[in-house]
Amino acid sequence: MYLPSSFHETRLEVLHALMRAHPLATLVTGGALGVDPLDADHLPLSLITQPAANAAADDLGVLRAHVARANPLWHKVAQAPAGVMDVLAIFHGPEAYVTPSWYPSKADTGKVVPTWNYAVVHAHGQARVIDDPAWVRAQMHTLTHHQEQARPAPWQMLDAPSEYIERMVSAVVGIEITITRLTGKFKLSQNQTASNRAGVIHGLEAETAPTQGTNEALTKLMRNAG
Repeated sequence: MYLPSSFHETRLEVLHALMRAHPLATLVTGGALGVDPLDADHLPLSLITQPAANAAADDLGVLRAHVARANPLWHKVAQAPAGVMDVLAIFHGPEAYVTPSWYPSKADTGKVVPTWNYAVVHAHGQARVIDDPAWVRAQMHTLTHHQEQARPAPWQMLDAPSEYIERMVSAVVGIEITITRLTGKFKLSQNQTASNRAGVIHGLEAETAPTQGTNEALTKLMRNAG
């Protein structure tokens, strides 16, 4: 990923926050022997972190998911050497087109062009298969709780018949990814003047639905980027 220094986000709490807010990631895998074509799956990934044993060390965390038994992804991972495969999970944050009309400098020089603002996190890691009903059930609970907890009447697994849930659990397989490297690219007009950045924020906030919700998340990131 091309990563100019002005767009490089390194704060772990910021990267984790985007991953939790946008859990549907693109999981990129290669062949078990490194010779098959690249493939991509789209999975909601739960980020799990624990306090670092060493206060000076960062805990990058692990990602947990489940896939259908019919999905060849887990077979590919299981067939990798030692049952571990290097993978890349891409988390897509808010994004929006930026028109040059929002730059005050357009009226002064005219030397402006369109661009796109966005935030993404690349999580590199090692994936392994976990074919364990108890683990899968716990992962499902974590994922649904995270998505349901703020709703007026949160759904929980106990709401469904137990035999139905057992069938659902038996129909999927778990995948766990130990994160080895995180890279964040937050392209938020940091390369523009303060007045142009303010113009972009104002322009994004003035736009109406259906982009308004995404724009609000993007302008929040822009303000936090300084």
